[in-house]
Amino acid sequence: MGVLRSTHSLQAEVEEMRAALFHSGGWQPSAGDAGVKRATGGQEGAAAERTVCVTGGISFVGFAIVDRLLRHGYTVRLALETQEDLDKLREMEMFGEEGRDGVWTVMANVMEPESLHRAFDGCAGVFHTSAFVDPGGMSGYTKHMATLEAQAAERVIEACVRTESVRKCVFTSSLLACVWRQSYPHDRDRRGPSIIDENCWSDDTFCRDNKLWSALGKTAAEKAAWRAARGRDLKLVTVCPALVTGPGFRRRNSTASIAYLKGAQAMLAEGVLATVNVETVAEAHVRAYEAMADNRAGGRYICYDRVIQRPEEFAELERQLGIPSRTATVQSVEDRPARFELCKKKLGRLMSSRRRCTYDDYYPVTFQ
Repeated sequence: MGVLRSTHSLQAEVEEMRAALFHSGGWQPSAGDAGVKRATGGQEGAAAERTVCVTGGISFVGFAIVDRLLRHGYTVRLALETQEDLDKLREMEMFGEEGRDGVWTVMANVMEPESLHRAFDGCAGVFHTSAFVDPGGMSGYTKHMATLEAQAAERVIEACVRTESVRKCVFTSSLLACVWRQSYPHDRDRRGPSIIDENCWSDDTFCRDNKLWSALGKTAAEKAAWRAARGRDLKLVTVCPALVTGPGFRRRNSTASIAYLKGAQAMLAEGVLATVNVETVAEAHVRAYEAMADNRAGGRYICYDRVIQRPEEFAELERQLGIPSRTATVQSVEDRPARFELCKKKLGRLMSSRRRCTYDDYYPVTFQ
């Protein structure tokens, strides 16, 4: 699932990751061994309760989650899939001897349950952020990748269930798994927009018919995760972020962004094209994980910062990504009433109350 890069591109990405960490006060360079320490086995006692594994930990979203976890005092095990990922971490030179800086690494293939089980062993929780991208061309995502992503999600959850130490999993889904719906005649008779919240699922058939492969993959993967977790001894929460932006997102997240924006004109017209800063996404993951301990978090969470409503905003987003502008054919939400309205009240309650008890029961997710 890695993406081939030139040496210059890899070095530029490493420098961006360095800058992000120094700015945030996260990882610090060590005078010790600059190599990457591999995880060697499970841990016991209180330390294990603060040890978590992150898949896709050097992706744009995964990297921010790892940084946030370290700031919260967790020990993080990075599940890496390729030698390229390992080389990138070595170039950062930010890991001390024997994992003292709070980061360990292990090679793991999300399609291989045994590999995942070894990676998760000794961790109290798992953050599954790994996702498939298309390294060739501008599509960002293919129909085949949707199938693979659903298979990977199921195997990750099965590995979590099988691993005795793992009690919780936070799964990174997407707002795309919520917003794509069939248009029915009675929808037009509504006096106001329909609310899109955590109870809404994108329609699989609609996504296939319109070749919205990224939306199909995110929907299928999240449903597969919930099916695999149902009735098992594992707490699962899914976070559904909008288009993830932030410093360096053009270089580090452009392929995923292009895949997300397929159908963007329709999303803009319907009032569901939204963005979210990567730091907000990372904080939402950690807050959800911590609140799961006493059942203050459960189910799904929609995550976004702002809804794009004007063609000018859309044009700026395209400019930032370096893709051709399509604003000439875009109708803004202000020109006509939007059919849908996004709602993130559930996440708002979680983010505004970190320690005090709130009424947010842990409950199973249902879908068609």
